Amino acid sequence: MNIVIIGPAHPLRGGLASFNERLARAFQEAGHTVSICTFSLQYPDFLFPGTTQYSSDPAPADLNIEVQINSVNPLNWIRVGNQIKKQQPDLVVVRYWLPFMGPALGTILRRIHKNRHTKIICIADNVIPHEKRPGDKLFTRYFIKSADAFVTMSEKVMGDLRRFTAHKPARIVLHPLYDNFGEPLSTRDARTHLQLPQDCFIYLFFGFIRKYKGLDLLLQAVKELKEMDPDSNWKILIAGEFYEDRKPYDELIQRLKIEDRLILKTDFIPDREVRYFLSAADTVVQPYRQATQSGVTPLAYHFEIPMIVTRVGGLPSLVPHQKAGLVCNPDPASIAATMLQLKQTGKDHFLSGLKEEKKKYSWSVLTTTLLELAGLRS
Repeated sequence: MNIVIIGPAHPLRGGLASFNERLARAFQEAGHTVSICTFSLQYPDFLFPGTTQYSSDPAPADLNIEVQINSVNPLNWIRVGNQIKKQQPDLVVVRYWLPFMGPALGTILRRIHKNRHTKIICIADNVIPHEKRPGDKLFTRYFIKSADAFVTMSEKVMGDLRRFTAHKPARIVLHPLYDNFGEPLSTRDARTHLQLPQDCFIYLFFGFIRKYKGLDLLLQAVKELKEMDPDSNWKILIAGEFYEDRKPYDELIQRLKIEDRLILKTDFIPDREVRYFLSAADTVVQPYRQATQSGVTPLAYHFEIPMIVTRVGGLPSLVPHQKAGLVCNPDPASIAATMLQLKQTGKDHFLSGLKEEKKKYSWSVLTTTLLELAGLRS
């Protein structure tokens, strides 16, 4: 098949770009011809909360990536849509994660549909966004009308999708493993590389820091954990770039007097460094206030690191309690008690469960589902 993926990819950085590039490789491994159509302008600077949208890594040599889409230029949308329409791909896979992208992507897809050949399948990361803005419903409704079918990666997103379209085909597929960051390292080697202490239990909070991810809940839990486990040798490694004002977090840390328990690595984590952080950790903590699914979960599965997740959105179904990790309530007391429980239990207790669960997270399941929804594979 001739397949086009529309969404972030190099030179853009982040989880969506990594996912799309890995998906392209999965299709290529199955014998298909694939190109990725990415953004020349993804977000205007005033809408982007991080330091830069762009990767410093070289472009992947094994992928055909075309930098074309300007998210705020309607003339560009028409041009890109017409260009892909003329290519007549058998399948377009489009990512949808933010209503802001609805007008651009919806217009491009409408132009593609005019060739009466291409099937358009959307992978919907979010339908109702974590942070709501005016126009969200209008933009999402406009986009959804332009796709033939949908894949979601959690029941929560599927439920949100069905509020906009009751009848279009849709399937749930678990977020595949992020296995493109290299193989696990020994704990000692990873901690040596990151200059972390060797002789303590390390809880890892990983990824962009945004309000819904509950870092403030984790910091409050650290205060409680200090009182519950005052003499034990443990640290919290916070690894990821702030996507909002960091001042309230710094003030909270000072007020709680927990600086001695924290290791802050709050610059952007490039792809080549990801495996060091996961390999260095004893457990990954996801103290989310709300969630659809999380890209950190399949990352932890790949590195076989047990998880602590809060009982919100799709997280509990992705991390079976007492099997791949522990589930707690989204409040500091519950998070702290669960952190202590996992430390006392030990990460090796969860290893067999992690190995069993990770078998569900296959890229071939996703590629097969996308082709089936497009009617291109029985």
